[in-house]
Amino acid sequence: MQTDNFYFLLEQALISSDADEKIARTQTIWQRHLSGSLNREKTVREYDVALAGRPEKPELVAHTNVRQRKLSSDEGFAALLHAICHIEFNAINLALDAAWRFRTLPEQFNIDWLKVAFEETEHFVLMRDRLRAYGYDYGDFPAHGNLWEMAYKTAFDPLLRMALVPRVLEARGLDVTPGIRNKIEQRKDKETCAALDVIYRDEVGHVKIGNYWYQYLCRERGLEPIALFRNLLKQYDMFVFRGYVNIEARERAGFSRFELDLLENFEHSIQAA
Repeated sequence: MQTDNFYFLLEQALISSDADEKIARTQTIWQRHLSGSLNREKTVREYDVALAGRPEKPELVAHTNVRQRKLSSDEGFAALLHAICHIEFNAINLALDAAWRFRTLPEQFNIDWLKVAFEETEHFVLMRDRLRAYGYDYGDFPAHGNLWEMAYKTAFDPLLRMALVPRVLEARGLDVTPGIRNKIEQRKDKETCAALDVIYRDEVGHVKIGNYWYQYLCRERGLEPIALFRNLLKQYDMFVFRGYVNIEARERAGFSRFELDLLENFEHSIQAA
C-alpha cells in the first residue's frame, strides 16, 4: 500500500502546500519510521522540483526588496521572527527534498534527512508560536525565495546539495544565530531565546550530517573534498565566511580546523582579488 511506503509519504509531505499539513505529515512519517511500520520500496517516478509545496503567503519578492525594519519596534521585531520562520519552513522542504530525491543513496541518507526535516518542523512551530505571541503569523510579511532556489541548482547531484546547503547556507546559521540571540536577549524575551537555543543546538547536528554525507560522496567518487569545495564556492560565487565566523560550532559540526584555515585563506584571497 502506498500509505505504508516511506518514499510515497515523503513525497506527499513535500508537495503539501499547507504549512500545518506539511508539519503533521512530516512528523507522522518520522514517528512511523521509529515504530518500524513503513516499507522501503523505492519508487522511480520522476519529481518536478517546482512542485515543493508552500502556502500562498508569504509573498515572495527579491531579497533586495525585503524591507529592513528597526528591531526596536514591535513590527520590526516581528519581521525578524517571521524571517526565521521562513528559513525554517524552507529548511523543511529542503530536507524532505533531499530525503526523497536522492533515494538511490544508502537508506541511512534518507533517514538522516527525514530526521532533519522533523527537527525543522519543530523549529518552525517554536518560531511561529513566538511570532503569534506578538500578534502576527507566518505569511504576514513578504519574504524571499533564495534558500529554496538552491534546490533547483543542486537537484541533479546529492554531492552538490551537501556541499552548498548544509556546508554553506546552514553553516552560516551557526555564525549568525548567537548574534541574533544577543539582540533578542536585550529585549528580555526569554521564550524566544530558548527557542533559538533549541534551533542552534539542532543546526550543529544538521551541518554535521551534511558534512558526513559530503565526505562520503567524495570518497565514493574519488574526489578530494577540500579542493572540490573551494572550486564549487568559486563556481557558484558563494562565500563560506562572511562577518563573524563561529569556528567552535563549525568544528563541532564536522569541519576540521585544518579545513577551516584553508577556506579562510581562500576567502581572503578571493576578497583581495
